[in-house]
Amino acid sequence: MGSMAKLSRNSFPDGFVFGSSSSAYQFEGETNKSGKGPNIWDTFIEEHPERISDHSNANVAVDFYHRYKEDVQRMKGMGMDAFRFSISWSRVLPHGRLSAGINEEGIQFYSNLIDELIKNGIQPYVTLFHWDTPQAIEDKYGGFLSRNILNDFRDYVELCFQKFGDRVKHWITLNEPFMFSVNGYDTGTVAPGRVSSLENYPGQPKISGATEVYIVTHHLLLAHATAVKVYKEKYQVRKSYKSVARLIAHFTKAFSVLINFVIDKISHQTCQGGKIGITLVSHWFEPYSSSESDRMATKRSLDFMLGWYMDPVTKGDYPQTMHDYVGGRLPKFSEEESKMLRGSYDFIGVNYYTTYYAQNVEDANYKNIGFMEDARVNWPGERNGIPIGPQAGSSWLYICPEGIRHLLNYIKDAYDNPTIYITENGVDDVSSSSLEEALNDHVREQYYKDIFHNVLESINDHGVDVKSFFAWSFLDDFEWGYGYSSRFGLYFIDYENDLKRYAKNSVKWFKQFLHKDETKLNPNMSHIRMIKTYLKPDGPQYKNSTDS
Repeated sequence: MGSMAKLSRNSFPDGFVFGSSSSAYQFEGETNKSGKGPNIWDTFIEEHPERISDHSNANVAVDFYHRYKEDVQRMKGMGMDAFRFSISWSRVLPHGRLSAGINEEGIQFYSNLIDELIKNGIQPYVTLFHWDTPQAIEDKYGGFLSRNILNDFRDYVELCFQKFGDRVKHWITLNEPFMFSVNGYDTGTVAPGRVSSLENYPGQPKISGATEVYIVTHHLLLAHATAVKVYKEKYQVRKSYKSVARLIAHFTKAFSVLINFVIDKISHQTCQGGKIGITLVSHWFEPYSSSESDRMATKRSLDFMLGWYMDPVTKGDYPQTMHDYVGGRLPKFSEEESKMLRGSYDFIGVNYYTTYYAQNVEDANYKNIGFMEDARVNWPGERNGIPIGPQAGSSWLYICPEGIRHLLNYIKDAYDNPTIYITENGVDDVSSSSLEEALNDHVREQYYKDIFHNVLESINDHGVDVKSFFAWSFLDDFEWGYGYSSRFGLYFIDYENDLKRYAKNSVKWFKQFLHKDETKLNPNMSHIRMIKTYLKPDGPQYKNSTDS
């Protein structure tokens, strides 16, 4: 391990992967063109332009669809090991269903992107669902409100495994199901814009009464488990299966040649050897006061945000606190579903951005009008007028780098030390008056230094099994309800000048940080050089002196 004072990629364990993240809808553009069908975000923006702060849309976004080759070169120039992107469900299946037809142009786009990444030494990490349900299945049966989506999602992900799995070795089933469920079916701030209460949006007719948010999460979890089951049974292929088959062949020598031929044939076709997991988001929480009720509210906040998903994939059921506080509105898993969920991951993706206080809400003040009311908590970012950390560009984001260490340590202790990929982390810029000011993102540079120190503490001092880190995001992009007003990118996008890319100062810092020390990559390299020298015709075995 390297010195903390001289922070670099060499400070991290061998094989640690550094990359950046993106999503299809936020990056690609080419909306509803090139054979792509509409998704719920297209409809949401069209029907509710007022819910996008700058009234923009993602029809062009940052035009990654046409400029991916030049952007891959930028990643390569920085020394990035990997790039995380999502596949747009409606770009490959315009109507959401396999039976309704495949868009070969969409398949070719992602195939070309994957090839371009690999050609440049960059590993593709692929998210299968990043909030963009095809509008056709939203219209047909309500999207994730219906169990019907499980079959269509299974067909979609299997198509992706078939088309791209020979080259993609890291799959993420879902991105931040918490945000999709709560903001899409409770607060109404993201697509499809359904709300639990009239108090949020007077005149909005789609009222779920704090039930849909739980139904959607239930189906998201089952969709995740279904995808993992398909991958593990048909594409990943555990080595143990081959070992058992070889053993059978050994004891049936008369047929061993035939059996081994069949084994190798099947393995060649299906053994992709990749890994699959799910990406979850969670804040860290600190008690608002020293009271027992606020301390319990802190744990309850983690259960409602993180445990809502982590408990099912590790234990097969929702946290007991959610059963206690939500009651009969919380759906139940069958025994078979619980079994399918338990252990349904090779890794857990963790997205961390900020920390809040957790403040208890007394039962006497409870009203069944939404998710946060069910949790009986408030999440203030200030206490006695003092913010929990410096505020970034967005009002919701307080800069608290130590929160990632607390969260990683908590996950290790609460969930039996899963392998973790940090799939998103970043900070957005405050508004700038000039390009020169925008490129001088010293806050981001310092933020990543502080984040990396905290991640290293979790790895070195607490034994957390963190394998990778992805910065959000590579480019400024369409930030959902914030439109283009929020800038998380390492590269600045000039939206007024043909989407020209400018490297922020953090790019230069990352390039230095990611510089590879060849002796670190192969500690035996010096010995290899000595061996090669020794074996030369004029080497020391042929003369009495050694090379200087």
